[in-house]
Amino acid sequence: MHPVSQENIYVGEVANGLPLTIPVYRLKGNGTGKSVYIQANMHGAEVQGNAVIYQLLEQLQTLKLNGDITLVPYANPIGCNQKSGEFTLGRFDPITGVNWNRMYHYDSQLPKTMAEQCAHLSSGEIRNTFQHALIASVDAQLEAPAHTLSTGKRIALQLQQLAHQADIVLDLHTGPISTQHLYCPEYARASAKYFNIANVLLIPNEFDGALDEAAFCPWWQLKAQLNALDCAFEVPVEAFTVELGSQERIDLSAAKDDADNILTYLNYQGVLQDAPFYPKEMTRYGCMLSDYKTYYAPMGGMVEYLAPLGEPIAAGTPIANILRMERYLSETPLHTLCADSDAIAILHFASASVNQGTELYKFFTNTFEL
Repeated sequence: MHPVSQENIYVGEVANGLPLTIPVYRLKGNGTGKSVYIQANMHGAEVQGNAVIYQLLEQLQTLKLNGDITLVPYANPIGCNQKSGEFTLGRFDPITGVNWNRMYHYDSQLPKTMAEQCAHLSSGEIRNTFQHALIASVDAQLEAPAHTLSTGKRIALQLQQLAHQADIVLDLHTGPISTQHLYCPEYARASAKYFNIANVLLIPNEFDGALDEAAFCPWWQLKAQLNALDCAFEVPVEAFTVELGSQERIDLSAAKDDADNILTYLNYQGVLQDAPFYPKEMTRYGCMLSDYKTYYAPMGGMVEYLAPLGEPIAAGTPIANILRMERYLSETPLHTLCADSDAIAILHFASASVNQGTELYKFFTNTFEL
């Protein structure tokens, strides 16, 4: 059995002066494999990732590990306690209104500066130098005067410190009502099939504030800068956002399957030794981020969601019925909405009650097989 160590890291204080802490679990490998960082529950209602980390811990203790693995459930101790009646909110900082998953640090000048300084070094030396620079950049943010950091920023920086120490970063999320899907950087496209997730969103080299981008964008930008200087370099880090399904629910059986999917990817990456996890034969659909389309409610009303999540549908397929009972005698009370184009419905709004302009669905369009 691999021993699991636990550390509770301090990330701030609440109004009565008591500390905010986040649990960090670690397992040590034999030092020959890539290191891994996995976190869950950055958004308050997205709790399934905690169950996946539980299932990972249960299995990792019995497996042979080449690489070190760090797992962080309850990554946002404020968000998961941010309740309104029976619902968990926790997507946005209630004080600032900023998305909790958009507060990570990114120094856009660092890849260029480091490329100019390191172009004469070996790939291994470049990797070590740049990793230390990334960690130092986050450390400098944390060392700023306390009054300059919001609660969310302080939490994000503490998590980012851990993530920059790893070769593989997985951020576990869920949607409102959602099918499984994977946010995958375009350069890591070949790795997508090892997650056993049918729908893959390919994202470009652009930082938009999320943890996966904070992990891979600096390295991808460094590669581009070095290549421009005729220095061959490949990105040594992979980072993904793994969308596990729907929010506000824990399913331990599904979490075991999700954990197995993650272990399949880690096995492919050589983190595990002689582990029985292999990719499934399945059709995988890819979509470029620019083709990930939001469908807004064209009218207010009560919605019956019809589009099957995760499955291709043809243009003209009914995706929703909108019921408007206040107009029962004056006009047709039931309106059917249809898909504008061939698509795959990935997620939809959690409530049946919508205003005009509510984000009703998100669709993969212009899909292709991976």
